[in-house]
Amino acid sequence: MNKKFKNFQEKRMYIFSEIVNRYWNDKLKDKDDLENLAYDIKEKYGFEEKDMNFIKNHIRVAMGLDPSTNERFEGEMKNIKEIKKVNNPIVTKIDGVCDYCEKDCNCKDTCKYESNIYKRTKGPIIENNRCLDCGDCVKECDFGALADKIEFVPLIDMLKDENTKVYATVAPSITGQFGDVTMGQIRTALKLMGFEDMIEVALFADILTIKEAFEFIELVQDEEDFYLTSCCCPVWFKLVQKKYPELFEHMPPSISPMIASGRFLKKIYEGSKVVFISPCIAKKAEAKEEELRGDIDFVLTFRELKEVFDTLNINLSRLANDEKDQASFAGRVYARTGGVSFSVKSVVNRLNPKRLIKLKSKKVDGAKDCNKLLSDLSSDQKIDYNFVEGMGCKGGCVGGPRTNIDVAKATSLVNEFGEDSLIMTPFDNENVVKILSQFKVHDINKMMQNEEIVNILKR
Repeated sequence: MNKKFKNFQEKRMYIFSEIVNRYWNDKLKDKDDLENLAYDIKEKYGFEEKDMNFIKNHIRVAMGLDPSTNERFEGEMKNIKEIKKVNNPIVTKIDGVCDYCEKDCNCKDTCKYESNIYKRTKGPIIENNRCLDCGDCVKECDFGALADKIEFVPLIDMLKDENTKVYATVAPSITGQFGDVTMGQIRTALKLMGFEDMIEVALFADILTIKEAFEFIELVQDEEDFYLTSCCCPVWFKLVQKKYPELFEHMPPSISPMIASGRFLKKIYEGSKVVFISPCIAKKAEAKEEELRGDIDFVLTFRELKEVFDTLNINLSRLANDEKDQASFAGRVYARTGGVSFSVKSVVNRLNPKRLIKLKSKKVDGAKDCNKLLSDLSSDQKIDYNFVEGMGCKGGCVGGPRTNIDVAKATSLVNEFGEDSLIMTPFDNENVVKILSQFKVHDINKMMQNEEIVNILKR
C-alpha cells in the first residue's frame, strides 16, 4: 500500500483549506500561484513528480472545476472569476492512483443498485447517465480516485461583493454538525463571511408538507391507491425515475425543500443568490438538473463548511447568538428517516380528521432497501401501506456522506431541535403565512389554488 495516497479524504480537505486561505487573502491570483500550491502539497505529503497531475486535478476539483490532462495550469483562475455555476458531472474520476490500490479498493463493492462502477479497466468507470450521485463511492474511495467538486471558491467573490445579496439556506440536519453551538451562532458566522442571512430549509419543508398532504387526500381514494413522496431525497427520486418508471405516476412532480428555498427567496429578494448547505453530494447534482438549474446557485456540504470556518478562524462558540424560530417540529424532522411521513400525516389529520382512509406510511432508508421496496411495489404485491417515503442514506439526511457527526447522535439532536421549536405543525407556522402573503395567499387552505404558488412548487 502506498502511504502517500492513504487517507486521502483528509489530504483533500487540506488542499481545499489551502485554496480557501490563499484565494480569500488574495494570494491565489494566477497560474504560477496554483503551480506553487501544487508543489507545496507535493512536498508536504511526499508525492513524486509523476503524481503532479493527480495533485493538480484535486486542486481543480476543489475549486469546482473539471479535471484535466494538462500538465500545467492554464485558464483556471480566469474560469473561476467568470463561472456563475459549477457544471456536471459532480462526481469525477481522477487518474493516477488506481494502480496503487487494486488490492484494497472498496469501490467495486459500493454501487450495485443503479450507477455501476466497473473493475474491467484500471480504476472505476462512472456512468453519469445512470449515477444517482449518492456519494457512497466518493466516501469509500480512500485513495482519492473519486471526488466531488467543491463549490465554495466561485462563491467567494460574491460574498465579498457588497452589491450581491447571498442567502444561506441550511438543511434540517445541520443541528449539532458544528459542535455544541446554537443555530443562532451559525447564523452569525455565516453573516461574518458575507451572507445576508441564514434561513432554515425546514421552513420550506413545511410548505411542501402542506402540498403533499393535499395531494395525498386527492390521490389516495381507496385501499389500492398509494403515494410516493418526491419532495425530499434526490437519490430516491432518481431511483424511481430511472429504474421504476411504471411507479413514477404515483410520485407527484414536487420540487424539494432545497429548490423551494431558492425559488421563494429569489422571488421575494430579486437579484439575490442562494447557497444550500447540507450533508449531501446528491444535492449538488439536483441543483444542476435542467429544469431546476438556477434555483440554487451553489451547494456546500457540512464537511466543507467546517473546513471554511476553521480556515477563516471563525470560532462559533464565541459568537453572538442570532436566534430565529423559523420552522415547525414537523419541518425540522425531515432530517431523519420517517420525518416526512410524520409531517405529512400530521397535516392530513389536521385537514381531514374524519377521513376513512388513514395515512399508513412505509419508510425505508439506504439505496439497497429503497431499491428492494420499489422492486416489491412494481411486482404488484399486496401492500398494507399507502404513503411511501424513501431516503437514499441510512438514517436519512443525518446519514449523508458529508456529515461531521455519527448518525445516532445526529438523529437525537435533530429530534431535540424539533422539540425545541415553538411551532408544532406547518399550519401553525406564521412564517409560512408571511411567505404566502407575499403571493396574495392569506389562507393556508387555499395555498394550492394560487397559480403562482403551484408553479413555484412544481418540478
